Amino acid sequence: MKKVLPIILYFVFLSFLAKGQDTITFMQYNLLNYGNFTSYCTSSNNNVARKTGYISTIVHYVKPDILTVNEMTGIRSYHDYLLNNGLNTDGVTEYVKASDTLAPKDAYLVNVLYYNKNKLGEASHVVAQTYIRDVDIFKLYYKSPDLNEGADTTFIYCVVAHLKAGIDDQNARKVMATNTMNYIAAHDPDENYLLMGDFNVYTDQEPAFQEFINYKNEAIRFHDPVDAVGDWHNNASYALYQSQSTHSYTSGCPAGGGLDDRFDFILISNNVKNGTKKVKYVPGSFHVVGQDGKHFNKALLDDPENTTVPSNVLNALYYNSDHLPVTLKVSVDQPTAAGIRQIPSDISELKFSNPVKDVLNFSVHASKPLSLKVEVFSLVGKKVMQEQFSLSQGFSRQTMDVSDLPKGLYILRFTESNGASFSRKLLKY
Repeated sequence: MKKVLPIILYFVFLSFLAKGQDTITFMQYNLLNYGNFTSYCTSSNNNVARKTGYISTIVHYVKPDILTVNEMTGIRSYHDYLLNNGLNTDGVTEYVKASDTLAPKDAYLVNVLYYNKNKLGEASHVVAQTYIRDVDIFKLYYKSPDLNEGADTTFIYCVVAHLKAGIDDQNARKVMATNTMNYIAAHDPDENYLLMGDFNVYTDQEPAFQEFINYKNEAIRFHDPVDAVGDWHNNASYALYQSQSTHSYTSGCPAGGGLDDRFDFILISNNVKNGTKKVKYVPGSFHVVGQDGKHFNKALLDDPENTTVPSNVLNALYYNSDHLPVTLKVSVDQPTAAGIRQIPSDISELKFSNPVKDVLNFSVHASKPLSLKVEVFSLVGKKVMQEQFSLSQGFSRQTMDVSDLPKGLYILRFTESNGASFSRKLLKY
């Protein structure tokens, strides 16, 4: 009990931390066979260089912090091409690509996630299900300004799905959805989840969509942030949320028919809806980019003139894909370490790498020679590591091998030779 008590007191103390807020912008987009060439989507009518320019225009307009995409080739050089020639251009340098799977189920159509490295980091990437094609779950962490000084860490889970297309493929979509929800239920269910992608559903009554919003475990059901559930197909009542097709006729690669289907979604979990774990949907922030509600069953460039986005963005949306991207924003609490900076007087400064992978690096300035004990605790108070350091007066750098620790969140406790101690949080990825 004596070993657990300091950890419990530490969490009680953390509840009094000062808070600010930041905003994270999400964008989900079906890129329409980016890097894939078929008899109908060719290197001529779906040219990668041109598409990259269009995507660059759209992304630089929306400025997402998290960009998830469907319908990319599995050839990784194309993923990097979009990153280097579409996202990180015109002075933009903050985007990075999340890790990918070595052998996706369908290497022809894969999901990819890009994110703003100044705000976020990647903790993990797993595949939730592989029936027909992969559904990916990316676990990201928010880079709080005081993360290196012990501030709390907030996680965001992005579930990226591209369900089977076709009006007669409802059962296939249901299997993919059920597999995904079962995986979430069995792995970290009480987290901040956003479920996004091209679902290819025609109505909210489809079994796949019902699995998402009415899953048997009520605690992990997803919600439509704009509560626009219904029979979306060819229904003018949902014109503001319909995202496919930007073209009224088939010109080879894009599908025709005009804007009459709501295929593209970003759904939010209970925690994100209610803000119970420091991440909360910003009301009114969900939008279908370029959708003005006046182009039902029309092409995006048809009359009346669409003034919701600049003309260059409108053209890029039309020529790049037969889908429109969808976006939303979440607010993130920014706990700071202000309440736990009572560093003992013999140590005037201590900073350490956070998160860490294999090696914990920390720098410390001591006012006199001293012995410093560094202990690592699990969140239930069990000590999992300990190391002793002899510090000389002044500034020094130290390292600690943490490669054998499983991924997760830990508590670091630093104890001086005089018995004074202080604690910090540590994320191992």
